[in-house]
Amino acid sequence: MSSSDAAPQDPTQTIDMGGHGVPVGMGSAAAELMAQLPPLVEVPVARKRSAAEEARTILAANVTGALATLSAEGDPWASIVNYGVLADGSPVFSLSTLAQHGRNLKRDQRASLAVSESVPPARDPADTGRVTVAGVAEEPAGGRLEEARRIYEAAIASAAIFGDFVDFTWWVLKVERVRWVGGFGRMDSVGPESFAAAEADPVAPSAPGAIAHLNADHADALLLFARALGGHTDAEAATCVGADRYGLDLDLVTPRGRTGARVGFEEPIVEPDGLRAATVAMVSSARDLAA
Repeated sequence: MSSSDAAPQDPTQTIDMGGHGVPVGMGSAAAELMAQLPPLVEVPVARKRSAAEEARTILAANVTGALATLSAEGDPWASIVNYGVLADGSPVFSLSTLAQHGRNLKRDQRASLAVSESVPPARDPADTGRVTVAGVAEEPAGGRLEEARRIYEAAIASAAIFGDFVDFTWWVLKVERVRWVGGFGRMDSVGPESFAAAEADPVAPSAPGAIAHLNADHADALLLFARALGGHTDAEAATCVGADRYGLDLDLVTPRGRTGARVGFEEPIVEPDGLRAATVAMVSSARDLAA
């Protein structure tokens, strides 16, 4: 029987892939998208940022998000607002009652804030990080109010002017629920205690420049990392697609196909300018292993 005579696939039949119900006909494409080839040499698992650290890093890297509040009718209302982040990760806002969201919060303090990473050129927006934090907005007082004003005014320069307008109210979102999505197949929920205790990645602001530099000038070192530290001894080319305080994410070309690899630094980076020194140390370690 020819392929044209084959019975059509049942569109209701699905394959489970990481919790997704993927139609049978799309199985091969989805598998290719989510697949990771195993290394040929066993290597230690490189540390990654926790979901709490990912969430805190996304919030710290931005000052604008979508604030969702509830209208008098109980309908959801999302608005683009500016925010700052307090030391415990709580978002802080200065909102006018001339705005719908400001009036909503006066009536019902339940709210959530959704923030997305910036989408680099040529990258699929669906494969970038985003976080939603939800809880109850509170009007800060005393030292909490002083901290909120200081943090917000540092993030939003004009706040020093409008923050004292009588129609504006200072709000701090007491975070009770956190949901982080890192991209395809990467997501997790975070408890409020873990979220408050986590830190934003100190190297996140400098990571894009470091990644561009590595790809432009150090392709040989990236290939060395993939082979010696990532265990992909058959790697033919390596591109850096991510950098954080714990290590690098690589996109690899191998005879077996394309895959990703994670290689870790010897020690977590604690300073904002620590990526260069950590990468230089990684070169030395990789050369020792390859010798």
